[in-house]
Amino acid sequence: MRDQIYIRDLEVETIIGLRPQERTKTQPIVINLWMAQDISKAACSQAIDETLDYGEIARKLTHLIKTSEYYLIEALAEAITEMLQNEFQVAWFRLQLSKPKAVANAREVGLIIERSLETPRIQT
Repeated sequence: MRDQIYIRDLEVETIIGLRPQERTKTQPIVINLWMAQDISKAACSQAIDETLDYGEIARKLTHLIKTSEYYLIEALAEAITEMLQNEFQVAWFRLQLSKPKAVANAREVGLIIERSLETPRIQT
C-alpha cells in the first residue's frame, strides 16, 4: 500500500527527559507521522469512517504527550505506537519525534521508528 496520510510538525509541550531541569518545566516535542491507508474507499464515499481521521489522531496524540512524563523519548515512541495500533488499527506508520534545542549547537535531536502490525515487539 502506497497511500499515506500524514501529520507534520505537530508541536506539543510536555515533561520529558532525565535531567532535573527537564523534570520541572515543559519542553516542546515535535511529531511527524506518516500512516499507510488505502484512501480509495474514502475518496468515493467521502466518509470519514473509511479512512484515518487525522484530526482525531492529532487530538489523541496531543493528549497522550501533554499528559505524559516519560524520561526517554523512546518510551514516548512506544506509547504512541500502542495508541496508533490499538485505537486506530494503523497497519504501518513512520513516526519522527524531535526535541528542539535539546543539545547545544543542534537544531533538534530525536528518533524515527517504523512499525507495522506485524512487527514483533521485544518482550522485557
